[in-house]
Amino acid sequence: MQDFTPQDSMATPVEETMATPIEDKMATPVEEEMTTPIQDKMATPDEDKMETPDEEKTLALTQYEDKTATPYENNEVAIPEAQPNKRRKKKSIVWEHFTIETVSAGCRRACCNQCKQSFAYSTGAKVAGTSHLKRHIAKGTCPALLRNQNNSQSSPYTPSPRGGSSSNPPKRRYRTPSTPQIMFDPDRCRHEIARMIIMHDYPLHMVEHPGFVAFVQNLQPRFNMVSFNTVQGDCVATYLMEKQSLTKFIEGIPGRVCLTLDVWTSSQSVGYVFITGHFIDADWKLHRRLLNVVMEPYPDSDTVLSHAVAVCLHDWSLESKLFSITYDRPLSEAALANLRPLIPIKNPHILNGQLLVGNCIARTLSSIATEVLAAGEDTVKKIRDSVKYVKTSESHEEKFLELKNQLQVPSERTLSLDDQTQWNTTYEMLVAASELKEVFSCLDTSDSDYKHAPSLEDWKQVDTLCTYLKLIFDAANILTTTSNPTAVTFFHEVWRIQTELVRTITSEDPFISSLTKVMQDRIEKYWKNCSLALATAVVMDPRFKMKLVEFSFNKIYGEEAPTFIKIVDDGIHELFHEYLTLPLPLTPTYADDGTGGANVKTEDSQGGTLLTDNGLTDFDMYIMETTSQQMKSELDQYLDESLLPRVHEFDVLGWWKLNKMKYPTLSKMARDILSIPVSTVPSESVFDTVAKEMDQYRSSLRPETVEALICAKDWMQHGSAEAPNNALVRMEY
Repeated sequence: MQDFTPQDSMATPVEETMATPIEDKMATPVEEEMTTPIQDKMATPDEDKMETPDEEKTLALTQYEDKTATPYENNEVAIPEAQPNKRRKKKSIVWEHFTIETVSAGCRRACCNQCKQSFAYSTGAKVAGTSHLKRHIAKGTCPALLRNQNNSQSSPYTPSPRGGSSSNPPKRRYRTPSTPQIMFDPDRCRHEIARMIIMHDYPLHMVEHPGFVAFVQNLQPRFNMVSFNTVQGDCVATYLMEKQSLTKFIEGIPGRVCLTLDVWTSSQSVGYVFITGHFIDADWKLHRRLLNVVMEPYPDSDTVLSHAVAVCLHDWSLESKLFSITYDRPLSEAALANLRPLIPIKNPHILNGQLLVGNCIARTLSSIATEVLAAGEDTVKKIRDSVKYVKTSESHEEKFLELKNQLQVPSERTLSLDDQTQWNTTYEMLVAASELKEVFSCLDTSDSDYKHAPSLEDWKQVDTLCTYLKLIFDAANILTTTSNPTAVTFFHEVWRIQTELVRTITSEDPFISSLTKVMQDRIEKYWKNCSLALATAVVMDPRFKMKLVEFSFNKIYGEEAPTFIKIVDDGIHELFHEYLTLPLPLTPTYADDGTGGANVKTEDSQGGTLLTDNGLTDFDMYIMETTSQQMKSELDQYLDESLLPRVHEFDVLGWWKLNKMKYPTLSKMARDILSIPVSTVPSESVFDTVAKEMDQYRSSLRPETVEALICAKDWMQHGSAEAPNNALVRMEY
């Protein structure tokens, strides 16, 4: 709301006449700055005319006084103290820049004090007003005033005393219609500070840093800077507001939720379990939201993950909606036994218990890459030292590039030192060096200081490392380039890596043989723990179904393939039967999308009474009991249908959305299976070689505050919060 007071526009000419010069001098610049754009817009030329009725009445008196009285500055007429004030002082700011000059009898013009241009003011009883004079000053059309402003901007800044001085009085400013008017709202400022701290990971104590306090006070002196405790409460209040919005969203999802667990360490030896929910909404869109950050004092305990999951389920009321759990590290049998009861499935050992997806694929690929680099550690160090020699000296790099041009090496890659906490940077360093190995081999001839060139055997080993790292890099890169990498994709990727390793493990080269043996052991362990769950997702893809599972298992397991194929087939049929026996119309989790489930009303063709499903529970049970075999064929019907063509941009979720009426039960099962995540880490952490560690500052905060800051940032990035101008809940710590 603008600071516009109706009383201001209702001021009568009598009241304006009574305004004395003393009162005019007491009007401070702050009061003048509070003039709103609405008021400026309302100051029309007609209104300017209405402001001068007394001037018209006293025109003859003014002409007489101009000849007899001593004028003040701005051509103002002095009024004797003994006589009453019959003429009011002009209040418009334009009279600081214009002087009224009498041209002839009954004709006066306003002359600009800066550029000496004259403008019409009055002719007889007709007064032109001041709007055109304001435009001359405000719009920058006065050339002399514009030059003065440019000179003042180019001169160095020198602070002047508050209130100005007699020799340099403070300039009065007025607002033009184009200037926006923003109300000062201290609560909104507090809210925005909290959001800024959350979004950019700023420390809470920044509100007490002298530099920031001084900046804010100069920006808005009326804002009382908040304390650490206050801004902490504001951040928690923002978190609670965002959480309320997300809770409503999750309550409305029609399917189940899959969780991923990522454990961070800290310098204080406590752990933080990051729990992320993955689910598909009513429009068949896959979502990912960070739900909790649970501080665990004993991160190596067998109960740490089960406790964190239980906290999450209770916090979000997901006890009956959990479908699968993916964790980031190998777990003991005791830890797995603690996790399985949390999944509300009648048979927790279905698919050999692999709905508890064993390992995060990103962690698995990183561990393989780390072992590959460790196998060629000495060679990698030689390459790193050679790259360091070139990149840390401009003269060395110039000689290197000059030699590259002389040798006409066609590589377009640029050398760069690796970050040893990100294995992909080491891989890219090796690839670039390998393509430029001819330059490195000849560098000692043009640069006598370069003495540690890798040998031919070293370069051969670099090529081998790059070949096998590429297998891992291409798979891991999918996690960074695809917004929602699916289990279907990684079933194929893991199978591809396995077949490549099987083909080369019998190599006569001892280095290659040992390298592939280490890689195969790792990938086989992941495949053993996760292949059945991944295969279930493949079955839900109408381009592959059971056919790709049969083909892949025959390639990997040979004669043992039928055993594993039967496990997958039995598992999906058992899971489908469990979905089949659920009282779907009465379970909010499985309410039909957009129809409200049991609240659907139908009307007969004769316009009779409305019938609802309410009260027909026994009938629903009778239908399920008597037609279970017929409904079960829904899965068999799907499997028997021919495969869809394999198009590159196929949207499997979109296909199920279109076919949910044809497969009402199977589509609900497909929704949950296709939401199973394969990675527990965000895309920026896919190539990490070390576990994530909570920084020292956040470790010093209360666990509730840490959770609020991290979760709220994730939700704000996804735009889950409502309008940001909601009132804050005042919280103090």
